[in-house]
Amino acid sequence: MTVVKRFLVLSATAFVVTVVGTIVGGLHLSRSQAFFQDSPKELVDEVWTLVDRTYVDATFNQVDWQAVRLDYLERDYSDREDAYVAIREMLEQLDDPYTRFMDPQEFRNMQIDTSGELTGVGIQLSQDEETNELVVVSPIEDTPAFEAGVLSGDIIIQIDEQHTEGMDINEAVNLIRGPVNSDITLKVRRGERELDFNIVRARIEIHPVRYEYRSEGSSGGIGYIRLTQFSANAAEEMEEAIEDLESQGVDGYVLDLRSNPGGLLHSSVEIASMWIDEGSVVSTVNRQGVSDEQSADSGSLTDKPLVVLVDGGSASASEILSGALQDQHRALLIGTQTFGKGLVQSVRPLGDGSGLAITVAKYLTPSGRDINREGISPDIVVELSEEQVEFLSENREQIGTVSDPQYSTAIETLTQEIAKHQGTTRAEAFAQ
Repeated sequence: MTVVKRFLVLSATAFVVTVVGTIVGGLHLSRSQAFFQDSPKELVDEVWTLVDRTYVDATFNQVDWQAVRLDYLERDYSDREDAYVAIREMLEQLDDPYTRFMDPQEFRNMQIDTSGELTGVGIQLSQDEETNELVVVSPIEDTPAFEAGVLSGDIIIQIDEQHTEGMDINEAVNLIRGPVNSDITLKVRRGERELDFNIVRARIEIHPVRYEYRSEGSSGGIGYIRLTQFSANAAEEMEEAIEDLESQGVDGYVLDLRSNPGGLLHSSVEIASMWIDEGSVVSTVNRQGVSDEQSADSGSLTDKPLVVLVDGGSASASEILSGALQDQHRALLIGTQTFGKGLVQSVRPLGDGSGLAITVAKYLTPSGRDINREGISPDIVVELSEEQVEFLSENREQIGTVSDPQYSTAIETLTQEIAKHQGTTRAEAFAQ
């Protein structure tokens, strides 16, 4: 019997050009790949059964799922490609962009991305549930798309010579991928404007954490940490950053989660535990209502004041972390409303080498907030004007500096929090 793995994907996107996932358990398959290759109808039934057993909504979004099975099993399929078309049609009836089928090549792409060996342009891509437009969740920092000036919220309307109207997100991903050093042109709509970006694909090495000790006026020593995604090495790099900044004697921290599209669930829990001494971080609820709560219980690395920067590109795992820090009164959030993606997908390998992502649960913040489609509201809202967005997009080195209005507000707020913290500390010392 073959033993394979399934993945829990906690990401902002219906599909991303650089997807990440985590292995969380085992799934035993009773059929061989050869069997599925010879019996495409069995593959259709396997997909139906997995959805039937695990989909988050027991009503299947008001779809008669039993009738769907009868319909698709009465059909004849000449080969696997016929089965793939039928499976995609079947899943579309759920009206859930996050539950999707991946053919073997698409599934291999996901596995490559999970390993961290990334090639491409470096964007996280989502499909709007209402318009079906292809939306950039965020570019990954220091990738070709980031350097070219692609922004969170851009609508991709053309990939090279192909218009994207009516295009499936899997097709878009396959078009955007390509060999290292090859060229691609993306046409995007940004507000009322259309912009062309000529980009050279590259191999992308991701170090998700960047940090720096800073002296910002009267606020004392500040630790500025920018976290770009929750990849497999994010927690380790975050721990190193905090420990190094602590050794340099910082008085407080700015954690920048802007344009961070998410990633690994366990990574967000581990990082939250570095800031929170104890207490709930996140809970997940499936269709049986079973809640799996994950908590911080190992003791934080620092108790110094913390402010967190968020925006519309802060999604999923970013929302878990920021929501936990906010609910546990550990940090103040500054910026704009986050993306609003509170669903968990299980990614299952299928017998012929293809894969299936199924929405199996939703996650809640410690206070029980369901943030799907709503997002996390910052404690202090700082909107950027079009001119400010344009300036920062053209002068990336100014992000996280005094020229960045959200960062400037963070420093002002942190200065006040440091003064309160130091006053409390002195009072406690005097009482002793």
